[in-house]
Amino acid sequence: MHGNDATSLITAMAARARAASATLAAMPSDTKRAALRAGAAEIRAAADAILAANARDMAAGEAHGLTPALLDRLRLDTGRVEAMAAGIEAVAALDDPVGDTINEVRRPNGLVLRRVRIPIGVIGIIYESRPNVTADAGVLCAMSGNAAILRGGSEAIHSNRAIHAALAKGLAAGGMPADAVQLVPTTDRAAVGAMLKAEGAIDMIVPRGGKSLVARVQQEARVPVLAHLDGLCHTYVHSAADPEMAQSLALNAKMRRTGICGATETLLIDTGFADPKPILAALADAGCELRGDAGVQALDARVRPAAPEDWDTEYLDAILSVKLVDGLDAAMEHIARHGSHHTDAIITEDATAAERFLNTVDSAIVMWNASTQFADGGEFGLGAEIGISTGRLHARGPVALEGLTTYKWVVRGTGQARP
Repeated sequence: MHGNDATSLITAMAARARAASATLAAMPSDTKRAALRAGAAEIRAAADAILAANARDMAAGEAHGLTPALLDRLRLDTGRVEAMAAGIEAVAALDDPVGDTINEVRRPNGLVLRRVRIPIGVIGIIYESRPNVTADAGVLCAMSGNAAILRGGSEAIHSNRAIHAALAKGLAAGGMPADAVQLVPTTDRAAVGAMLKAEGAIDMIVPRGGKSLVARVQQEARVPVLAHLDGLCHTYVHSAADPEMAQSLALNAKMRRTGICGATETLLIDTGFADPKPILAALADAGCELRGDAGVQALDARVRPAAPEDWDTEYLDAILSVKLVDGLDAAMEHIARHGSHHTDAIITEDATAAERFLNTVDSAIVMWNASTQFADGGEFGLGAEIGISTGRLHARGPVALEGLTTYKWVVRGTGQARP
């Protein structure tokens, strides 16, 4: 696809999305909820077609040598399709933020000022691998009054098309505009470039994918970006950690699903912790490759030497970096130097140490005595998420309905003129 063709395509899609967003912004909450429930019903009805399409993508992915982690992200089964439909229904059950009053104040001159939540407008989502993003992102945008332009990766093209077809059919049957959620019909990279340059036509870009995708988006975008960077998550076993809890949480945080952004990639163990060996043994016995410093290698013969780059690597695989640290300050210093501001956890029975960790570590999500695998919009009661923002502006952590709104000032007067 030539650049001009891609620009024309995205410009036309954005114009239709803009018209749809105006309708969505004024749509009653109950109408939006009914449309989402109709979309969930169509996802369930199209399950066989979605799974057949996914089988084509899986076969192509295996033939092209996708890693086990990427294949796991790509794979759909009956349970995951049902979870997709249930996630749509969960979003439909949430409070609609559009129209909410953030705050209200009466000025001395009698003016009444309110800040009111409104949709952002047209949101472009550029994503890789996970076909469920097609449904999650589409319904989150629609429920928050935004029109969505979705551009999925080539590895999931058949799955994305099948999911989008079912979702769009349901949303339209429920009363939403046909262009509320659009899927870019090409996987040509020129379409990504056209979206990034669509200043004034697309209001915000959300990238969901690997480091190279996010880097390209941030470098080329002329549209505001809500970035989801690496999930370089840490779990720190403090000296006062309960041994059984530490073992259980370390194992879950790494091995429950290794290919998700909330998976722990570095385990920090305090030199004052009583016995790290059972934790290392449990991880190694579960099939996790351990890479550690000299102190960790001395605890278990299966630990391989860690290279300097290991502390900065998001493996998304059954590989874990392990380091011994001398106290809470050393743990927090390591996280500050090597973390990605995504999710970091402390395991301890010392409430003072825990509160200091929670208040000091500068990450979108900080946890005490919990697995980093809980870093998920659904687990946070948000129904689904459009991504986990690791930046500091607008929205941070799991971004769902509220994070897809902005606000305007509504001023009511009784004839006041400024002196």
